[in-house]
Amino acid sequence: MSKSYWLTVLGLICFFEGLPYMAAPDQIKDWLRRLAAMESAHLRWVGAVMMVLGLFLVYWGQHGQ
Repeated sequence: MSKSYWLTVLGLICFFEGLPYMAAPDQIKDWLRRLAAMESAHLRWVGAVMMVLGLFLVYWGQHGQ
């Protein structure tokens, strides 16, 4: 399989890892309680960075030959 395929897969994984923080906040709250020591802004930052990184990897995988 090609490099662009794996970059696309990795990019989609990164995007979908960040999606629950935006799409299902009520369902993820129980899990987030375990991370209560971390500030909310930090968790939001991590989710946003992962989504941006994922989209970048998808773009790079499809267009960066």
